[in-house]
Amino acid sequence: MDRSANAPSPIPFWLAGRPATGDAELAVTNSHDGRVVGVYSVPTAEQVEQAVAAADAVRKQAAALPIHVRAEALGHVARRLAERAEEIAQLISGENGKPVFWARGEVNRAISTFRFAAEETRRFSGAVQRLDTEPAAQGRLAYISRVPHGPVLAITPFNFPLNLVAHKVAPAIAVGAPVIVKPAPATPLSALVLGEILAETNLPEGMFSVLPVPNDRAGALVEDPRLPVVSFTGSGPVGYALMDQVPRKHVTLELGGNGAAVVLADADLDWAAARVALFSNYQAGQSCISVQRVIVEESVRERFTEKLLAAVDALVTGDPSDEKTQVGPLVSVAAAERVEQWVKEAVEAGARVLAGGTRDGAAVAPTVLADVPADAKLACEEVFGPVMIIQPVASVDEAFAAVNDSKYGLQAGVFTRDLDIAFRANRELEVGGVIIGDVPSFRADQMPYGGVKQSGVGREGLLSAMNDFTYEKVMVLTGLTL
Repeated sequence: MDRSANAPSPIPFWLAGRPATGDAELAVTNSHDGRVVGVYSVPTAEQVEQAVAAADAVRKQAAALPIHVRAEALGHVARRLAERAEEIAQLISGENGKPVFWARGEVNRAISTFRFAAEETRRFSGAVQRLDTEPAAQGRLAYISRVPHGPVLAITPFNFPLNLVAHKVAPAIAVGAPVIVKPAPATPLSALVLGEILAETNLPEGMFSVLPVPNDRAGALVEDPRLPVVSFTGSGPVGYALMDQVPRKHVTLELGGNGAAVVLADADLDWAAARVALFSNYQAGQSCISVQRVIVEESVRERFTEKLLAAVDALVTGDPSDEKTQVGPLVSVAAAERVEQWVKEAVEAGARVLAGGTRDGAAVAPTVLADVPADAKLACEEVFGPVMIIQPVASVDEAFAAVNDSKYGLQAGVFTRDLDIAFRANRELEVGGVIIGDVPSFRADQMPYGGVKQSGVGREGLLSAMNDFTYEKVMVLTGLTL
């Protein structure tokens, strides 16, 4: 891009723990008002090679790092994120377009993510197993440890530009694996700040790099044999293409969904309506566990729909920098235009718009539709926008069948006060997580998180990701008196 003589220097990226600049620059703009939030430097191919070579060179030193060194580095990141929380929240809101209300929540979650990682690191110390349970193994003891596969390539999306980076960086450091972050080109600034904070630690050079390269240059990183682990969060087609590209690598995928919230006749309808309204539209619907399908028992459909529409109407939309805004713009005008087109296609196929359905620039009004055909994109694909559909059902059987009638299986919410139905939902629903009494959008950062079917492979959550980035290694001691 062209720059004037008085323009500020571009934000550097992080190459093997040190700031660096390349030979190109890209601007990050706010989707609400078009202002430039920041300009960042793009690594050259040679600099990317340097980062990979550094990660490969430090892999043995990283794996041998004492636990207290890893844990203290992670604790430092948590503390520094807390100290800079408001600054980073404003940055997230600026680059992503999400309301500052949600951006602050994301920073708080990232703080917890690094704190949980520091705690898990201190517990991640292996196990011993006596083997003399059979005469042939008398005097033998097994020491079982977990060893990192090697450097991790972390490819992260735009919708949570800090916390979803944290969910890859923190467990990698925790297990002693170098990590190279390739953030989303639209929202790399939060990841670059995280690199700045990591550079304050005593981690060895080469332990981390943050490389904001364009997506069309990611393929070379994915294929590089020195990066044996690829951890990707994003769209299904891209994720599966990456897996097909490197079938012999250890690949974890956190992909999409079309989250279902089941509202049964015994539910607290006021609570359910308020939660569904908010969490269909939080992050402008740009969350893989936002509510997209609302499956309502017919006996309460009319009452619930009335309460839901009132709750949607009460949401505050507009400028993401406004403290009161709950629903802001999507990440780009192009993203909003796609959502608008999907709504139009559903209406042309017979759906009814009960609320919203309009677009203004990058913003789509919170939208509720009924009578959406089963083969419409809004019913069977991930909209990734502030749109939900209402689907009436006659029974619990029909409700659970509707949840499972999807190629996705990330999380589902079931609003019920019946404990038997809650455990039945856990048995029958084909998803990675079942949230009873709330929306599928609930996630605690320490819990296992991931999906089945086309929602991904592997699990995040600190301990789960630490296990995923490592393999078990067994040492057997012989000739012991036990």
